[in-house]
Amino acid sequence: MAEARFTRRYYWPHHFVALPAAFIMLLYTGRRYWDVAGNDSEDSRQWFCLLALAALVLLGLVLLRQHYALTLQDRLARLEVRQRYFELTGQRFQPLEQQLSLSQILSLRFASDAELPTLAASVVAEKLAPADIRARIQNFQPDPMRV
Repeated sequence: MAEARFTRRYYWPHHFVALPAAFIMLLYTGRRYWDVAGNDSEDSRQWFCLLALAALVLLGLVLLRQHYALTLQDRLARLEVRQRYFELTGQRFQPLEQQLSLSQILSLRFASDAELPTLAASVVAEKLAPADIRARIQNFQPDPMRV
């Protein structure tokens, strides 16, 4: 049970300040708008605008969680290419990786094991764009698990 305390990661400003504040603001503006809804008054329009703004802020904060997941997936994909390259060549991928962008590395991961080492060298030598990398892959290995 004590291990769980160290495995969870909270981003304090996001989880304990921004999300609760946005949720409270959404509830408050929703309640205030409910009181004046149906009136064609300035108050009604202002509370509706604030309610819509609060809903958009809360939605944006919730969608930020997806950004965290994609960042983690990018990190894992980079590690996957490093591991595959090492297993195939016996050499570290980091010297090549320093010359590649993340999108190039993510494109390399679709190559088969037979293609990866030579394709990685070609990407560095020719500075290929991600679309060109994918076009050169003969045996495309899709990733259906990426979110």
